[in-house]
Amino acid sequence: MSHAALRRAAVVGTGLIGGSIGLGLRRAGWYVTGTDADPTAAQRALELSAIDAIGEDPEAEITFVATPVGTVVREVELALARGGGVVTDVGSVKAPIGAAVRDERFVPGHPMAGSEQEGVEGADEDLFQGAVWVLTAGEYTDDAAYAKVHSVVTSLGADVVTMPADRHDALVAMVSHVPHLTAATLMKLADERAVEHGALLRLAAGGFRDMTRIAAGHPGIWPDICGENRAAIIDVLDRLIDALGDVRAIVADDDREALLDVLETARAARTNLPTTAAKPEDLAELRIQVPDRPGELAAITTTATDLGVNIYDMEIAHSSEGPRGVVIMVVDAHRAASFRDILAGGGYHVSVRSLS
Repeated sequence: MSHAALRRAAVVGTGLIGGSIGLGLRRAGWYVTGTDADPTAAQRALELSAIDAIGEDPEAEITFVATPVGTVVREVELALARGGGVVTDVGSVKAPIGAAVRDERFVPGHPMAGSEQEGVEGADEDLFQGAVWVLTAGEYTDDAAYAKVHSVVTSLGADVVTMPADRHDALVAMVSHVPHLTAATLMKLADERAVEHGALLRLAAGGFRDMTRIAAGHPGIWPDICGENRAAIIDVLDRLIDALGDVRAIVADDDREALLDVLETARAARTNLPTTAAKPEDLAELRIQVPDRPGELAAITTTATDLGVNIYDMEIAHSSEGPRGVVIMVVDAHRAASFRDILAGGGYHVSVRSLS
């Protein structure tokens, strides 16, 4: 098949995430071009078949900007000016980026996936299988652009969640940014103690290794992340310091009942972390009539996130008889009725059918 007959995508930044996106898209039959600030990184991505060619592609229907957070805005603006396709990014801080680029073809995103490996050498076409991929589309976002990014990201195996940018940044500070800083701090403490006690790191068993594994991630991206999401990170760090102070007092007072309560609560919360399941009998199809105007799809999918409804597939059927269309979603069957009722209460006409 000729290159012209293939769907075309571009990747800006051919490191771990950009390379993994390229591999996943190429497996799905896309023709992928890639660029990188480091020419040797782009060349290596080509050698590893993460991209088909080095260079820009004004004909790309979607561009993924996978550069450090501090350079995302500039690269997104360049990508938007370069062609007419949709553009998304993978930065782990969303509010500053969304505020700086308010274009209907830009859909900010963040895949919650990674690896201790660095660069395209660690790229994996299955990196996003089962991973949460956040989209933070705003009221200015074109519904067709959002639907395209949602569809492409879902095709990589990700579970798409939509939420406002500021909410994303507050939550990711809790589940990603502060855990990384905590792991790095604990690892640094252990390393300092190892100077005094040579056997310490040899005693580091499963629990310690599991807790500090993320400290092996690439350090170069973290100054930008902490700078862009400073307020949310400081808030979570303050709460963590207070909580550790409470645990210190419990241990110091030998309050075994309180300690057991802390541990049991943590164990229950950890055990109940959500997992995904997509058996046909667990799914239902919603058909939602929507006005054909920007922001409708983002509002509906944000509502789904608020209700804990997983969206496994989605498409838009535009009407030829007026300024409206139908959004077709495949969602959790046990949440479909409540999702329908909430949407109906907001003025949408919704139908539901089981897929079992």
